Amino acid sequence: MPGVQSLLKLAHEDDLLYERYGKPLEGQHQGEFVAIGKDGQIILGQDDVEVLKQALELFGSGKFAFRRVGFQALGFLFDRGQRIQIDP
Repeated sequence: MPGVQSLLKLAHEDDLLYERYGKPLEGQHQGEFVAIGKDGQIILGQDDVEVLKQALELFGSGKFAFRRVGFQALGFLFDRGQRIQIDP
C-alpha cells in the first residue's frame, strides 16, 4: 500500500494533468467526467463509471487523473484514521 508521501505526490501530478489538459475543457464540458492519461490523452463522458472503466482499460490502474470538469478535487486524504489536508 502506498505511503502518504507517494499519495500526495500522485495527487499533485493529477492536479498538474488537470491544469494542463482538463482546465481548457471547462467552457464546453462543465460537469462531465474526464480521465487524463500521463501523456495528455483524455476520455470524456457523462457517466463517471463508464469513463473510469474506459480509463482503466486504456491507461491502467493509477496511471491517470480522474475528475469532474470544473469541480475541485477532494482536498484531503486519510492515513490510518488521521485526516491529512491537501492544499489546492
